[in-house]
Amino acid sequence: MLDRSTIKKLAAEAGFDLCGVAPCRHLDEGERRFREWLAQGRQASLSYLERNAEKRFDPRLLVEGARTAVVCAVSYKSLTSEGYPADHRAKIASYACTRDYHATIKEMLARLFGALKADRPALGGRMFVDTAPLAEKQLAVDAGLGWLGRQSLLVTPRHGTYILLGELILCDETESYDTPFDGPRCGECRNCIDACPTGAVAENRTIDARRCISCRTIERETSGTLDLDGWIFGCDSCQSCCPYNRRAPLHANPAFGPLFDPTAMTPADWLAMTEEQFTARFGHTSLTRSGLQRIQRNIGQNGRLK
Repeated sequence: MLDRSTIKKLAAEAGFDLCGVAPCRHLDEGERRFREWLAQGRQASLSYLERNAEKRFDPRLLVEGARTAVVCAVSYKSLTSEGYPADHRAKIASYACTRDYHATIKEMLARLFGALKADRPALGGRMFVDTAPLAEKQLAVDAGLGWLGRQSLLVTPRHGTYILLGELILCDETESYDTPFDGPRCGECRNCIDACPTGAVAENRTIDARRCISCRTIERETSGTLDLDGWIFGCDSCQSCCPYNRRAPLHANPAFGPLFDPTAMTPADWLAMTEEQFTARFGHTSLTRSGLQRIQRNIGQNGRLK
């Protein structure tokens, strides 16, 4: 049997800011809400979400013998996370200014898993970093890390929403589990709903991906036009306005330091860039997910150059 306090200690040593432990179970309420969202067609071009819905909300269907979900979070908040000048027309979501988090968090999870296996060589399990059908935000609520905010993101009391998640699904139980976070704590605040430039944040704590700038600038392109409000990769509009984010500390893990300053780059700089220059400068960031050509097309949708 695993020891919960030991897991949390090792997670901190691996570089995570938060760690919670939950039993693997069917997250039935999360699945119900998710299926309702799909039925409304709000997934837009995210057709991959329509697959494996039953696995998404039950880790036991993803990992044979799964017993425990270890949910880890790390802050990436930087000065860029606090917002851009009103006239800036080449805005990038602040998480994309760092090394690609998939690689960084996978390395951190591997250190944590390796430390656990050092004492228990037969321990089975899998690591997950946003690349498999796993309802990680709901798991994080179950593990006591926070609640789902009005903008559908995980809100943590200390670090707000500027966090990235990684999970270990382990084939052993712990002697105790964390208490699920009880209820949302957004109160009467509607900042994220009011701040969304396109009205993508719904009243029922979901996102209409058809109107979401982050989806429009990164995911598979869809028909129709949308004012991107100066964003060329992702969007932080529903985060930089959140009171929890405003008082959250900057990131402590140096692995999440920005690799470039997006405020120093104009639309003209991006349009003049070659593929070789893009790869050399941004090849280790999440910007490669869309690529230079897509970023340049996004600039075209933003209109005027500065």
